[in-house]
Amino acid sequence: MAQFHMEWPGFTLDLDLNMPARGVTAIFGHSGSGKTTLLRCIAGLERAPQGFLRFKGEAWQDERTFLPVHKRPLGYVFQEASLFPHLSVLGNLRYGLSRSKAASSGRLDQAVELLGIGHLLERKPDRLSGGERQRVGIARALAVSPRLLLMDEPLAALDMKRKHEILPYLERLHRTMDLPILYVTHSPDEVVRLADHLVVMEDGRVLAHGTLAETLPYIDLPLTMAEERQISEVLKRVAGNKSQAAKWLGIDYTTLLRRLKGMEGKGGGLEVIRQQLG
Repeated sequence: MAQFHMEWPGFTLDLDLNMPARGVTAIFGHSGSGKTTLLRCIAGLERAPQGFLRFKGEAWQDERTFLPVHKRPLGYVFQEASLFPHLSVLGNLRYGLSRSKAASSGRLDQAVELLGIGHLLERKPDRLSGGERQRVGIARALAVSPRLLLMDEPLAALDMKRKHEILPYLERLHRTMDLPILYVTHSPDEVVRLADHLVVMEDGRVLAHGTLAETLPYIDLPLTMAEERQISEVLKRVAGNKSQAAKWLGIDYTTLLRRLKGMEGKGGGLEVIRQQLG
């Protein structure tokens, strides 16, 4: 359970959330919606003056408690892996191990195998691709044996080729490890590929949350040409009556308005994920 209220000039984070303690929960929204701020509050990197956070029955923040970040059993993956340039991959991983009482060499070996970085252990970071560096960063977060993994747009700094290279490893992580993951993203592609649950944020508030099936319409997936054509034809038949068109199409009125808005603003930055997946 997470409840946070924080105010800055021009922006307020105000939310009350119950998120599942298993699977991948994607936190989706456009830049400035409050996704990373929420993740930082959960990690203990930000302290909301009015905040309450409980994880699996343990109070991490309430009126009397604020557990510092180093005492929260979590791993954090940032947009950039920020590896030490003078250490090898193995040296970077071992450094992470040395800073956590919960870390174990067994978990590190598992992470190395899971993320396919065994052949990279002797390399320095400057000899790694962007995707390889990020896989090392994820392995480092897993090596501390976290009970919760936070991932803040881990693919945002990668080009499309590297994103597609690393996504199968994230899917494997999801399938293999019984570890709850909070995954911040603004990419519908990543939501569809990885998430079990979805939190949609807008202007510091929760617009929708629930299972992927319940909340997917809120992320404005780009439509195929056939779907756009169908909507246009139905609107012509009903003389532009959007309420009637929604009934014909078998969707609710709000979803239709959102899809029409997406058709008007096509090319606004969202990836055409159905082309990418198909």
